[in-house]
Amino acid sequence: MSAATGPRPDLNETMTRLTGPGGPFELREEEVLGTRMRVFRHRARNLSEILADAPRYGDRPYLITADRKVGFAEHARQAASLARVLREGYGVRPGDRVAINGANSPEWILAFWAVVAAGAVAVACNAWWSRREVEYALDHTDARVLLADARRTELMGGTERPGLPLLTLEEDVPRLAGRHPGERVRVLDTDEDDPAVILYTSGTSGRMKGAVHSHRNLASVVEYHRLTRELARAFDPAEPEVRRYLLALPLFHIAGLHNLAVPRMADGNTLVVHQGAFDAQRVLELIERERVTNWGAVPTMAHRILEYGRAGEHDLSSLTAFSLASAPSSPAFKERLRKGFPAARHNLVDSYGLTETATAVAAASPADLAEDPGTLGRPITAVELEIRDAQGRALPEGEEGEICVRSPFTMLGYWEDAEATAKALRADRWFHTGDIGVLREGRVSITGRRSDLILRGGENVYPAEVEAVLAEHPRVRECAVLGAPHPDLGQEVMAFVVREGAEPLTEQELADFVRGELAYFKVPSRWSICDRALPRNATGKVRRRMLEVAAGDEE
Repeated sequence: MSAATGPRPDLNETMTRLTGPGGPFELREEEVLGTRMRVFRHRARNLSEILADAPRYGDRPYLITADRKVGFAEHARQAASLARVLREGYGVRPGDRVAINGANSPEWILAFWAVVAAGAVAVACNAWWSRREVEYALDHTDARVLLADARRTELMGGTERPGLPLLTLEEDVPRLAGRHPGERVRVLDTDEDDPAVILYTSGTSGRMKGAVHSHRNLASVVEYHRLTRELARAFDPAEPEVRRYLLALPLFHIAGLHNLAVPRMADGNTLVVHQGAFDAQRVLELIERERVTNWGAVPTMAHRILEYGRAGEHDLSSLTAFSLASAPSSPAFKERLRKGFPAARHNLVDSYGLTETATAVAAASPADLAEDPGTLGRPITAVELEIRDAQGRALPEGEEGEICVRSPFTMLGYWEDAEATAKALRADRWFHTGDIGVLREGRVSITGRRSDLILRGGENVYPAEVEAVLAEHPRVRECAVLGAPHPDLGQEVMAFVVREGAEPLTEQELADFVRGELAYFKVPSRWSICDRALPRNATGKVRRRMLEVAAGDEE
């Protein structure tokens, strides 16, 4: 059965006023890519509309870092200038792909807005990728231009690839953003179902997949966040006029880009950008100094805050909204967090989403978590959610099956991968997550994850991708990779390797080999190297459950 909105009468009444006919966030049924579904009526038609509207916020800070502030109007002028340079100087045309590869910075965000203002598709590279992975994405998307920071430029050899101009985020982007100071953002006639962004997710087949998000997807995410803010105002008269959101999550994830950087451009709220590796003390000092009001963290970050143990020494009274995202966390951990981190005591929210869904599928309020500590909450506005059996039939509440969703947030498909797209997006644009769950009283809980997926500190690692690299080592006869429990990261990557020949084969040798091909978070940190064949079933598949038991015995 399809899940419904929560039962609170006051909330239902307010939601009806906001999303009903004539409401500012009116929902109505429209045709989307051949399928009728609920959409926000008053959404922007593409991202250039959102950027062109931003100067109305004037000098109000859009971005704040440890050492500078950038206002909305200034940022829009810079993005317009850089977009013009991309068009006139580098021949970027609507629909071209432009790659961005760098750590979080104002220049990364500026580059993104300039790319979409030029009508191009932003390819957000994972800043932790190896050179091999970056080159795959550049080739796969046929990127027209690459914008990269110094560290990633060095990774690529420090020079341009033939036919691919390279612009540095630290030097070229600020310089070109000031070349045309009087330039204004052009509102493009880009269709809302044209691609806007490509984010890569590890593939179950061992090959990365590029999830393609449309202008409609991101404009719908913006409307969802604006609605959420209006709901907060309706229920709290003390709601501040401008909220400050901490960005400590990578911009190459939906959590950082789609749900922080893009919505803030539309709603006039401020983004406080933490730069560099996550450091509990620096993050808390930033929250205190800049009076951050909202923070969404992965469980690993929350765990490190607890380990830091001195959160009470900081004035975090401004932080009135704290949420967990991107990876699962247990009810026991949430309770520890409430006790050890004052900001989470009464405001903790959890959620469930995927790269392919652009934003959350479901969100659990503090009230939801109090009633059902293991829940991930109710489907968010405009999301239809069903639990289906192996034949694709919707199941009643209480029965376990695959979580399937449909919404205007769901990706167009996977870039240049029709087979994977057809497997994930079925008839009538229902997206099959591959996650196993159950609905109870309208709330969804996950009982199993997508086959073999490892969630390491909020990063997805598919064993097949790591296994494909390990198998290339001349001393590896066979191998299997799985997730092992880790107190800080949630899971760590563990590899079982059967060596070829009698010569010694060390963990360091294998780790160095993988590190040369894949991002660091995909490199196994636990190893089991032996001469015995891996356990297999009658069809020849590795019996991963037996390996999981063996991994547990080693702890």
